[in-house]
Amino acid sequence: MIRTALLVLILCLLVLTASGCGGIGFTFDPQDLYSLPKLPPKYDELSALLTEITDSGAEYAAPASGTNIQAVQMVDLNGDGQEEAVAFFRNAADEKPLKIYIFEALDDSYRQSAVIEGSGTGIYSIAYNDLDRDGRTELLVGWRVSTDMQALSVYSLRGKEPEELVRTNYVKYAVTDLDQDQRQELVVLRSDTEGSGIAEYYNWQEGGLLPQSSARISITMAELSQQGRVKTGTLRGEAPALFVTGVVESSAAITDILAVKNGELTNVVLSNVTGVSTEISEFSALYPMDLNGDGLTEVPCPVLLPVWGYDGEAAVYRRVDWQTYDIEGQPQRALSTYHDTEDGWYLQLPDAWDGAIQVMRGVTPNEASVSFYIRGSGTEQPKEFLRISTLTGTSRESRAVRGNRFNLNRQSDTIYVAELLEANDTWAYGITEDEVRSAFSLIRQEWLAGDN
Repeated sequence: MIRTALLVLILCLLVLTASGCGGIGFTFDPQDLYSLPKLPPKYDELSALLTEITDSGAEYAAPASGTNIQAVQMVDLNGDGQEEAVAFFRNAADEKPLKIYIFEALDDSYRQSAVIEGSGTGIYSIAYNDLDRDGRTELLVGWRVSTDMQALSVYSLRGKEPEELVRTNYVKYAVTDLDQDQRQELVVLRSDTEGSGIAEYYNWQEGGLLPQSSARISITMAELSQQGRVKTGTLRGEAPALFVTGVVESSAAITDILAVKNGELTNVVLSNVTGVSTEISEFSALYPMDLNGDGLTEVPCPVLLPVWGYDGEAAVYRRVDWQTYDIEGQPQRALSTYHDTEDGWYLQLPDAWDGAIQVMRGVTPNEASVSFYIRGSGTEQPKEFLRISTLTGTSRESRAVRGNRFNLNRQSDTIYVAELLEANDTWAYGITEDEVRSAFSLIRQEWLAGDN
């Protein structure tokens, strides 16, 4: 909280300086309703140092993506409890126009301790990680080299000058401890010389972060960069892994699973026969996650439910089987769900319903309902046994208590209700109200700050 407040105050000073308001020595009329608290003297000095840089012809050039996108960032880089200031600039007149200035925090002032320079069109991202757990933070900088190329540099601040440990082209990268040695390794996803996807694994060796091994991945970098995701997770047996999902023409999802096996990075689901991941399914806007909270990462696999005609039109619905994997790449189904992505909820399906149900969704003004049916056999018609409705509009409160409806979830402008129907009472696999409530969840959208 203190860190955020200080950063806001510094940025306020920068805005005032840029607008010709005298920078440090401004005052407010006593009649003003609000006044800016006076900064400690050392932040006045930091503001003056930043002003010197802009006066020399530089302009602020904040990172464009990732979680750290401020022009000036406060970070404890050396573990001494005081936050250094990291500032990002561009000076078009210089041979290396992109600048990252680091200002060391002293007792009552700041001083410039280092500067990192780079070439390209901009600073794409910055991340701070103590990769080797020595108490000092490494800087992972994504440089925008051109419109279609990015370069990743990893800098150590152990010496008097920043030391570049890694420099490589990349599309996405991940920092994680795959070999469980309590230090963070780096996995870089990029194209090889033939344009195929490759994952390069950097591990700590002789005090440096060096490439150790690589693994082929099934997807191209174009398929990864659009709707793709990279997710850290866990396999059965508690082995850490990276789940790399690419989307092919918005229709198919391909997931590669990367883990360290016998000391080497391995794509555990890569087929020796096809050379492609065995984890291929229809794209459903769902990605690997720990859906059931058991500590393991599940991979979604949509499966067609039995279809049946309605007014001459065929309806197509899917359940989602969520599979875990072990270090050998063997899948095991953990649970199945019906995901109603249009209305923002999902229902965990009992195992006994596998192959025994059908689903249909209907929409009327301010109400969308998904009906679950006992599958018919032969000429027998399916029998509706459960209906889940999403209610909106001004009359939703009164509609929520119609018939035998019971509440599942209540949001500010939406009510989710369910109703058990007659066929449920006589079905061997019928469900109770409490079981419906327990199986029902809202779809939580994952907030993405952008790629590093």
